[in-house]
Amino acid sequence: MNVVALTGGIGSGKSEATSIFKALGVPVVDVDDIAHALTAAGAPLMAEITTVFGAEYATKEGALNRPLMRTLVFNQPKARETLNAIMHPAIFEEAKRQLQALASSPYAVLAIPLLQESPRYLPYIQHVLVVDCDPILQLNRVMQRSGLTEQEASKMIAAQASRERRLAMANTVISNNEDLPALQEKIALFHKNYINTCIVSK
Repeated sequence: MNVVALTGGIGSGKSEATSIFKALGVPVVDVDDIAHALTAAGAPLMAEITTVFGAEYATKEGALNRPLMRTLVFNQPKARETLNAIMHPAIFEEAKRQLQALASSPYAVLAIPLLQESPRYLPYIQHVLVVDCDPILQLNRVMQRSGLTEQEASKMIAAQASRERRLAMANTVISNNEDLPALQEKIALFHKNYINTCIVSK
């Protein structure tokens, strides 16, 4: 089975692209979904997170207090490194497990926003698909989606790998400067071509 890594900066439209692949019947392993599951109430990682960061980083139900943690890691790089050291190995192992369970599919999508910062995934990936958009459009989308100021949104974007690094890794780039139907059309075309390639190469 081939694995297509789907990545893109915040506000680029990666989540919409993921939904389109699912609608096309392509199996998707989403590292954001895995991260949420691993930090839900009662999840094993929560004990370690609260030990390291403090009980206030869990909600009263016992799940990760995401707004509080987001504020911490965006303002303290050391805290982000510590959280990543807890989260990333567990996310990686679960992503591998889910991909292995899809071995009979022609291809699967691994939705991973931080591919450039996660080289451990690269040996498992055959194709990198980057969803890209104009930087000004990206900034406006992040501001509108999250209710952030321009400064806050710029800080979130700057915390990720640069656009240039993402594009340099891409096998395919899909531009998402237009509306949702345009994105659907582009992904449907990619899917048609790529699944045929997978079938022929078997």
